[in-house]
Amino acid sequence: MTEPDPRLGLTVTHRRYVPYAHAHYGGSLVDGAYSLGLFGDVATEVAIVMDGDEGLLAGYSEVRFLGPVRAGDVLEATAEVVRVGRRSRELRCTARVVARAEPDRGPSAARVLDEPLTVVEAVATLVVP
Repeated sequence: MTEPDPRLGLTVTHRRYVPYAHAHYGGSLVDGAYSLGLFGDVATEVAIVMDGDEGLLAGYSEVRFLGPVRAGDVLEATAEVVRVGRRSRELRCTARVVARAEPDRGPSAARVLDEPLTVVEAVATLVVP
């Protein structure tokens, strides 16, 4: 019987404050590319940890935008390795809002959310040399 690859389940998480300079739309909304950029960052760390190389995020087989990302959010991006090939790794990527600005309470008011809001899910392919 073949043992499962111990690299399966490797998870990398980054948190980032979403600056107001990234708001492009009414209601301080941020475009979806912002979250995809964060997925690129966590995928790069996955490649470094697993393979000692930055690798290349080659593409997405699925992307689902589930909720808004707003300036003033604290966004958590996670990539989990769900498949390991010879030169490719499939990643399950998730972006969650863990804190949100509350401009109605004041210009610098914000709060940590009781439950993080999942705003983007994706399946990505990472390629390493």
